[in-house]
Amino acid sequence: MTNSGRIELMAPAGDFTAMQAALDNGADSIYFGVEQLNMRARASMNFTIDDLPEISRRCSEKGVRTYLTLNTIIYDHDLSIIKTILDKAKESNITAVIAMDQAVISYARQIGMEVHISTQINITNIETVKFYTLFADTMVMSRELSITQIKKICDQIIKDDVRGPSGNLVEIEIFGHGALCMAVSGKCYLSLHSANSSANRGACKQNCRKKYTVIDQETGFEIELDNEYMMSPKDLCTISFLDQIIDSGVKVLKIEGRGRAPEYVATVVKAYREAIDAIAEKTFSQEKVTEWMSRLETVYNRGFWSGYYLGQELGEWSDNSGSSATQKKVYIGKGRHFYPKSNVAEFLIEAYDLTVGDKVLIQGPTTGSQEMVIETMQVDEKPDSEKAIKSDIITFKTDFRVRPSDKLYKIVQA
Repeated sequence: MTNSGRIELMAPAGDFTAMQAALDNGADSIYFGVEQLNMRARASMNFTIDDLPEISRRCSEKGVRTYLTLNTIIYDHDLSIIKTILDKAKESNITAVIAMDQAVISYARQIGMEVHISTQINITNIETVKFYTLFADTMVMSRELSITQIKKICDQIIKDDVRGPSGNLVEIEIFGHGALCMAVSGKCYLSLHSANSSANRGACKQNCRKKYTVIDQETGFEIELDNEYMMSPKDLCTISFLDQIIDSGVKVLKIEGRGRAPEYVATVVKAYREAIDAIAEKTFSQEKVTEWMSRLETVYNRGFWSGYYLGQELGEWSDNSGSSATQKKVYIGKGRHFYPKSNVAEFLIEAYDLTVGDKVLIQGPTTGSQEMVIETMQVDEKPDSEKAIKSDIITFKTDFRVRPSDKLYKIVQA
């Protein structure tokens, strides 16, 4: 739980590259999955149990809290691996576990590990909060609540002196940005019925993101829809009314996106970091919101809406199956060497071309996601070159360290 007067900014981490991007851009905490027992189990990006000590080490060096997500439905045959993962997490000094199944909550409490209640529990009132104080200090509210409802719960926690196992007042966490599910707090059965692949076991097939036709079975009449993606919500974005969220008493703001690319994590976390700081410094303005929004639109999104926080009763739906991002990245090449004395990085161009003035991304497990503009470069040892093509070896200055495993991308308009 955060001790500062500002809201805690929690960032997703699907792999070490995304995790480093979160650390570099001002996250106060990160959350991540291990192996298969989390709600992004089908994502290609998940850590292994052996990564836990390194996750803990790198985050603790930055004073960043670490939250392990074990928030799926658990069966008897899962209990052994659950205990193994939690034991290793405790041994590695992972801060807390995010859980919804009572088996996970119970075992975490047995070994003295901090518990956060997942949104899948669907907490919507103060009495439910009080019940879970037996187990947890932090609770994620249902995604369907308004700010008014959330504020009432936060106020009641103070009024009734509602405290968790630590003895501290319970902290309320909400989702602040990213993908939303059409189901109530993420509990969906479409994927299970259509493909025997349970979303509640982290194996969602994303049926809701597809295009459907609705037909009257009695007459065969095809119902014309204004929006073909009628089950695919737009992405949540709260940056324009973040001041209201902070005023409500919420203590933790969660960015969704463990399946997203590192540049998504970097861009979103940086924007919300700046917004949180601006509110604390009383410099939050519409002009800044406009600039943050333009940056958020450059990375993966399905269009934005405010969720149910402002009292809206019905969702807003996406008008396409994929991203509406205004930019995309194109792979160019891989790192070869870094010269620390001169801060010069060397790359091999393996695809496409690169020109002075291009905006690039350099990404890697230790480097994170670094964005810069190529102002000058050397191509095959020729200084002040204007353009590089496939098979060229290029060097240019950076203000961060580059590793041989790093990848170089060019950012282009989508």
